[in-house]
Amino acid sequence: MTLLGRLLKNRRADETQAAWHLPNLRGPEGLTLTSDQFGDGDTMLLEHCGKHIGGRDLSPRLTWSPPPSGTAQLLLVMEDVDVPMAKPAVHCVALIDPSCDHLEPGALDARQPGRGVRLMRSTIGRGYHGPGPIKGHGPHRYVFQLFALATPVDSGGDTNPADRARPRALLGSVTGPILGRARLTGVYER
Repeated sequence: MTLLGRLLKNRRADETQAAWHLPNLRGPEGLTLTSDQFGDGDTMLLEHCGKHIGGRDLSPRLTWSPPPSGTAQLLLVMEDVDVPMAKPAVHCVALIDPSCDHLEPGALDARQPGRGVRLMRSTIGRGYHGPGPIKGHGPHRYVFQLFALATPVDSGGDTNPADRARPRALLGSVTGPILGRARLTGVYER
């Protein structure tokens, strides 16, 4: 696996394709997003990594500042912007009730999501999928992006199109202004 990582060393996703740069998700950067388990640009703990590399796939604790007045829903997206593909890999997409101000560790688990969390499809499946970069490929940046939406993605329930939508289609379907946004980047390398 190390050989494959070295062969793909210079192949990286186009970071400009990340959710953060989508025209419909642009807005004021009036929110803050933090974790007490890693700082912006710091290495993520192994427990937050994928099980296939010895981690626990445990989503980190995330905390954010109060969303602006008029926020109908929060959208959280985690992407690997260094995956050797044309676009970043979406590791998690969640819709969060705006009354929530944090997520406890494990709140993005597909089997038991935290209070106020609705998990959507990602590139890998539903729920949080921790870092697991190709060995020898170099450091990968995992960007947690939080958006305060003025209009909810949809009204909820398993029969709604948003629940079946692929992550890029879901992100592209967000309408209405973005009232605030923030990002936090964790790094992991094998």
